[in-house]
Parts: sequence; C-alpha cells; structure tokens
Amino acid sequence: MKFTRFTYGSSIHLGVITDDSIKEIKGDIFGEWQYTDDTFSAADVTLLAPLKPNQIIGIGANYVSKIEDRPSELPEIPVFFFKPTSSVIGPEEEIIIPEEIEQVKFESELAIIIGKEAKNVSESEVLDYVFGYTIGNDVTAPQFFHQDGHWTIGKSFDTFTPLGPVIETELDPFSVNVEAKLNEVEKQNSSTDLMIIQIPRMIAYLTNVMTLMPGDVILTGSPVGAEFVGTGDVIECKIKEIGTLRNTFVSVKEHAKPY
Repeated sequence: MKFTRFTYGSSIHLGVITDDSIKEIKGDIFGEWQYTDDTFSAADVTLLAPLKPNQIIGIGANYVSKIEDRPSELPEIPVFFFKPTSSVIGPEEEIIIPEEIEQVKFESELAIIIGKEAKNVSESEVLDYVFGYTIGNDVTAPQFFHQDGHWTIGKSFDTFTPLGPVIETELDPFSVNVEAKLNEVEKQNSSTDLMIIQIPRMIAYLTNVMTLMPGDVILTGSPVGAEFVGTGDVIECKIKEIGTLRNTFVSVKEHAKPY
C-alpha cells in the first residue's frame, strides 16, 4: 500500500495511491483511518513529503562498494546523527544551497518509517515496529562540519531532507537497490545488502538508547557514489518499488528572486 500526502487547491490531504488515482483517507495512518468518498487524479495534485516526521535520525558511512569489503567486526557505536524536521521537503521542491558555498552533496537513501512505540526491541522483532519505507535524500554541506567531527550544522539547513514520493508498506528492505541519477547520469546504484550496519541491528541499537515513536524516520545510509552538486543540478533518488524523488538545487539568491 502506498500512502501519500498531497495538496489539491489550497488544502492538504492524505491518500492511498491506486493505479493513476489517489483515494483520500482520513484519520491516523499509524492508528485508525478510513477512506472518504473522494478520489483524485494524480495529475491534478501536488505531492508533498509523505509524512511530517516526529524526528529524523541518520547513520553515517554505512555502505561498502562490494560485499567482500564489509568489515568483519562492526563498530561498537554506530555513527548516528539527528536532522531537524524543518529540513523536510517533498518531491519537486527546490533544495537551497546555503550562502557562502557553491556546492553541497546529495545522498540517496532508503528511509524507514517507525509505526509504533519501540523500546529495547530485539533484532528479530524490528520489522514488527516498521510501518513502511520511503526515499530520503540526506543533503549535506560538509563545509559546515565541525573540525572535531560534529556533523549537525552541515546536515541541518532548511530543505536538506527531501522525502517521498510515497510511503510503501509492502517492501522487503533487504532486497532493493538504492539509486541516484544526477542530470540523468547514474551516480549511485547499490543493493541494501551492502550496508555495514544492517537494518535490524540499526533499529535495535537505537531502541536500546531511546524510545522510537510512530512517525520517526530513520535514514539508513547512502551508497558509494554521492558527490558535490551545484545550482541547476537535478537529482533523482530512486528505489524502484517506491518511486522517484526528484529535486533541483538552487542558490539562496535564485530561490528568493521574484517570479
């Protein structure tokens, strides 16, 4: 099932995508919801980020280029970081490059949506707490990383977390490819089995530190191939079973110019 958020006219709606139409729903997608009597054509709506996250947690340096490069011993403490919810945008929205720099990096990722409260969950039970999956682009300005290794500022600018286009609830996260095309040229294409910290361990570890709640988004890391991009570049992050998340990079000045 593919859940979506979208605008029609000036109002925001929730829906489930069926073929070329969207059936509107009302209620809490993590709890009780039901269909309304309204159906929309996909051509008549504007897709938004498919949810307003409760919080966003990312993991760094989590892919190898080939299976044999995976380390025999996993890091004792994975490199996790937070991104602000104010950084979230949806498909086709502009990613704004901060002042004083000309380039940022794209990072196409599988994003996990937590569906129910999770604390001290074992690796074998992790998927019972997952609601679904979407695509994330963990846009990064490493020029703003602190010299002591703090990543927060470089990950936190407005528009730095595109999500979408939908939440797919019927997905095997262990057998999908995370892809990215920059200006229609392929830059990333890796199976999720190239992750260093695999999804069960990732989520189980987090639940032993903090309580995860419905609507939490976990970015699972970006494959080899991410690179710097600048104004006018178009990035398409893709997972075939979910769809394509497309955004254009613009400078602050270009974003602010009158139309």
